[in-house]
Amino acid sequence: MPATNALRRTVAAIAVLPLLALAACGYGSQAKDDDTARIAAGAKKIDGLGSVRIGYFGNLTHGTALVGNQKGFFQKELGGTRADYAVFNAGPSEIEALNAGSIDIGFIGPSPAINGYTRSDGKNLRIVGGSASGGVKLVVNPDRVKSLEDVEGKRIATPQHGNTQDVAFLNWAAGQGWKVDAQSGKGDVTVVRSDNKVTPDAYRAGSVDGAWVPEPTASKLVAEGGKVLLDEASLWPDGKFVITNIIVRQAFLEKHPKAVEAVLRASVETNKWINANPEEARAVANERLEADSGKALPAEVLDPAWKSIRFTDDPLAATLDAQAQHAVKAGLLEQADLKGIYDLTLLNKVLEAEGAPAVDDAGLGAE
Repeated sequence: MPATNALRRTVAAIAVLPLLALAACGYGSQAKDDDTARIAAGAKKIDGLGSVRIGYFGNLTHGTALVGNQKGFFQKELGGTRADYAVFNAGPSEIEALNAGSIDIGFIGPSPAINGYTRSDGKNLRIVGGSASGGVKLVVNPDRVKSLEDVEGKRIATPQHGNTQDVAFLNWAAGQGWKVDAQSGKGDVTVVRSDNKVTPDAYRAGSVDGAWVPEPTASKLVAEGGKVLLDEASLWPDGKFVITNIIVRQAFLEKHPKAVEAVLRASVETNKWINANPEEARAVANERLEADSGKALPAEVLDPAWKSIRFTDDPLAATLDAQAQHAVKAGLLEQADLKGIYDLTLLNKVLEAEGAPAVDDAGLGAE
């Protein structure tokens, strides 16, 4: 289909780009420092690999990657193989970099993972672990929106056309009986696709009445006087839904399973440390954000944002399948066969060694 052809052309165009060129091309930026100094003398490389390239977003919902980078958990498990990092602003660019071989492993939201998997006919990526749940809210201008019913007729921002929060808002709006054209965003509610970096400015200027956004953008809007009208967690069983997964290039997984297992051990160790040390972990994540972007989050944004996110090794596969169906219903995705999108073999091996229960792939595992 046209989208698939466009993706393949894009991938072909960037396939020769090394990681250091990502920032110049708009696909991501290299983290300001790597873990070279943390490599222990005499440490052995995994599978002879010089480095493993890990992608993530500068969002608190990618807290596992932020903390794992800052505390050196990934480098510790990778031994003599260097952990390199690339920071992205959007899922599609991270998927392109993964497909091009510019990164090996990435932390990413469910919708980009679903799109990347389906558009490559299931050949380019696997979800190998979970990272985070929650941290998404509908924040509105309380002077303009007093109730959920008042959202009708208003202008609501989402981060990107077809991204995870865009799908979630369109699905919620449909559940209210409102009609919205998924492509243009026009209808009973107007959906304004706005980068998370500029949404607070748009809110301040009055060009949007609210936003369905992840943290820390949601808390930034609250700091601007916004009101949390709905926490997306309230719409899911037990308040859990996937917001961040760990994906890997299939070719890398096949050739270097020991390296993938090392990253998963680090992820599990990082999540354990985060959950045991929530206040210190919050500060560490903010240190990494400052190192990557040059700007730390103020306490009035950081504190409430961090509290709304749950860090978990479970990829919550059933909720990803539900999100895919929401995208289909909204007209953003053709009916998709997600069988094979997961391979949780290595994660469950790591969890078993930790004495933790195995996690489930909801029948969507690779054979």
